[in-house]
Amino acid sequence: MDLILALIAGTVTGVLSGYGIGGGTLLMIYLTAIVGMNQISAQGINLVYFLPCSAAAIISHAKNKLIDKEILIPAAIAGVITTPLSAMLATSIDAVLLRRLFGGFLLAAGIWELFRKTPDNVE
Repeated sequence: MDLILALIAGTVTGVLSGYGIGGGTLLMIYLTAIVGMNQISAQGINLVYFLPCSAAAIISHAKNKLIDKEILIPAAIAGVITTPLSAMLATSIDAVLLRRLFGGFLLAAGIWELFRKTPDNVE
């Protein structure tokens, strides 16, 4: 049964990752809330999971000319600089606090998505 749940979670989060809408975030919820994994271990699995998923999605998005290089380059540079620092911080924070911070982030992002105004130029 654990294998079936893992396959279902991987399938659902893989589809969402392909759309670029946070499949890894849902994988974190699955690993911590359903599997009962600690936050730090779940983050490690999520990072490894993200590599093949993002590679597959990047190929498709690049092929369809959906990557804006003007935004990509500064965002990637900022991410490369801040990621190691954030990873060190995350492994030094108490797991309960980290889980609460992650939950707060999810709550804020959800509220933002529910109430934000959609631009008129969205296709």
